[in-house]
Amino acid sequence: MKVLITTDLFRSTINGVVTSVLNLERELKEQGHEVRILTVSDTGKAYQEGNVWYLRSVPSGIYPGVRIPVSRGKEYVRELIAWKPDVVHSQCEFCTFGYGRRIARETGAAFVHTFHTLYEQYTKYIPIGKHLGAAALAGWMRYRLRAADVCIAPTEKVERTLLGYGIENSIAVIPTGIRLERFGRTADQEERERFRSEWGIAPGAKVVLSLGRLGFEKRIDELLRGWKQADIPKEQAVLLVAGGGPARESLERWAQELGLAEQVKFCGMIEPSGTPAFYQMADLFVCASTSETQGLTYAEALASGLPLLCRADSCLKGVLEPGANGYAYEEVEDFVNYLKELLGRPDLKSTMGAHSRKLSRAFGTKAFGEAVLKLYRKETRKKEAWRNESSAVYQESEASFQEWNWAGYANAKRLP
Repeated sequence: MKVLITTDLFRSTINGVVTSVLNLERELKEQGHEVRILTVSDTGKAYQEGNVWYLRSVPSGIYPGVRIPVSRGKEYVRELIAWKPDVVHSQCEFCTFGYGRRIARETGAAFVHTFHTLYEQYTKYIPIGKHLGAAALAGWMRYRLRAADVCIAPTEKVERTLLGYGIENSIAVIPTGIRLERFGRTADQEERERFRSEWGIAPGAKVVLSLGRLGFEKRIDELLRGWKQADIPKEQAVLLVAGGGPARESLERWAQELGLAEQVKFCGMIEPSGTPAFYQMADLFVCASTSETQGLTYAEALASGLPLLCRADSCLKGVLEPGANGYAYEEVEDFVNYLKELLGRPDLKSTMGAHSRKLSRAFGTKAFGEAVLKLYRKETRKKEAWRNESSAVYQESEASFQEWNWAGYANAKRLP
């Protein structure tokens, strides 16, 4: 099978969309399928590298790291149309969506779209965002996504969001998978000591980890408020905030104002190859975000055998079982109480961590790839059936026309 993946975000960006694309590409290739990717460049130039076609682009000025194409990419589009993919799988609703839609229309390929982002949480970054109402957003999504044959929702939360928009497309719920084997190992004592020395962590202190992009919608400020209220000395535990983003500067400044400079450490952007080490060194994973469609960091924490302490959210279904592998909180006061309990009982990391590993099995890339391939086959069969039906209808119509035409000719000859 030939699969074209279109995405506005690729290797130069570190986020859940890119992780999903890379893991899907890997699984499809391992199962013998041919994959090409159409995305935007981060150099301002158009070029091809291996199986990836990069469109010339410039910074969007809307959100850090987001770029928009400044050419129609005619040559690349013609080349990909000539390649005749069986499936075009779009990953973003904006720039490359239009290219994918055109290529699918021209080739008759099945057009699949994965919905990754809850845009209500991001309108603050758009100049007109505060004036963009829910009805306008829903209307735009209905218009944009009507070209897709089927939409993939990573969670039931996203499925409900799409239904709330009034989307009439078929929707398939398929969780994005991660490479579980990357997060399964346990760090040895020497690695732990080296890590603690690098980040200035006291020998006996517990490590509480928040890992992800530092956007204002991620509510890291709530974690800082909770940490301040918990009044945990640095000798007992530290909070590591790993990640970069537009909110980092203000968060660091606020941590200073709260007097948390020694208890909270901002680690900056972590390369994907380095993220497993942070999970391995942690005793607890925390997250305050309600903007996640799925939250791949949750799955990574599960695979790493960590208890979770997260703000209650419907995307946690199947991820967090309160009391079994962590807790979900509603108020900051609840966060403080659960945090103290989890830090005060070392036995919970072992028992809850084991349950986390058990739950992580549902989020492997193999299951992800198989589910997506099953959907591809279903949609390509539907396309083939439609083409066959259309061909049969055409042939039947043509035969009827010929019969009518000859009958009319014969009648005309009998006229005086």
